[in-house]
Amino acid sequence: MSTARAERLVNLVLALLSTRQYLTADRIRGIVPGYADATSDEAFSRMFERDKTELRELGIPLETGRNSVFDSQNGYRIARRDYELGEIELAPDEAAAVGLAVRLWDSPELTGQAHGALVKLRAAGVEVDHTAPPVVESRVRTEPAFSPLLAAVQNRQAVRFTYRRSGSAELLTRTLEPWGVVSWRARWYVVGHDRDRGAPRCFRLSRIAGEVRPIGAPGEVGRPEDVNLLEFVAGSGSKEPAPVATAKLWIADRRAAGVRRRAKLAGRLTVDGVEGDLAELELYYPESAADWIAGHGPDVLVLEPDVLAKAVQERLRAVASA
Repeated sequence: MSTARAERLVNLVLALLSTRQYLTADRIRGIVPGYADATSDEAFSRMFERDKTELRELGIPLETGRNSVFDSQNGYRIARRDYELGEIELAPDEAAAVGLAVRLWDSPELTGQAHGALVKLRAAGVEVDHTAPPVVESRVRTEPAFSPLLAAVQNRQAVRFTYRRSGSAELLTRTLEPWGVVSWRARWYVVGHDRDRGAPRCFRLSRIAGEVRPIGAPGEVGRPEDVNLLEFVAGSGSKEPAPVATAKLWIADRRAAGVRRRAKLAGRLTVDGVEGDLAELELYYPESAADWIAGHGPDVLVLEPDVLAKAVQERLRAVASA
């Protein structure tokens, strides 16, 4: 769904929720932002019919009726009693999960949004425990370029930034029409049309140096309909360095799904009476792998190499002492 249509649907819902009377289509066309773009009565009619269908498919109770017997046209409204969310009841473990989610994003902008959601839950009478310390502090780390690039994608606006290529200290200026920001193998990438090369390209956010500057007017960037951003980034993986080492791990049964997806199972192993799988994991960046593995706590044990095992143990001790 395009941003313009999504905004129009939100405006339509707010308008129909804010009145007890039935609003006719002509009245909606005049007061709801977004419908003024219709070039003719027929264009508006098609647009409005699509929006009504969309709202009903989303489960929004759209009512049709007339305010009096003298009205010649049907109107529309949304009954607040049918639309509002029912009472929220969270079990203790669910409340703890919500509290942990608030801590998940290591980004000032996203942390603020998470806390805003927490305040809304409390206002609804839901007690959420966000003070209980977890065994391991979970983080989804974002780069400084994440927020401005995401804003540029939403605004459909081109950007310019300085970029450092892999294996080189040279900084190059790139102008990009961004299509989206995706995560691949624990790293963030922006995909779009590189104006300097005249072709689609992806850029790793951790290699962007300095400020991401928007250029041009919003709405100028168009994303191709048939592009799959994740597949595009994955297809560019041949430029990544080869693995530098292979680690042997023990993974507890039915735990650490993220590690299992990347590892190759090689047998069974019991550690301190706990059943698990013996696995092999190719390491591209051993230093960052220690942080990632330590995030799984006691569910993953490094057997080899010894330097990685010690690095993980040091991180877990630091968490325990804190």
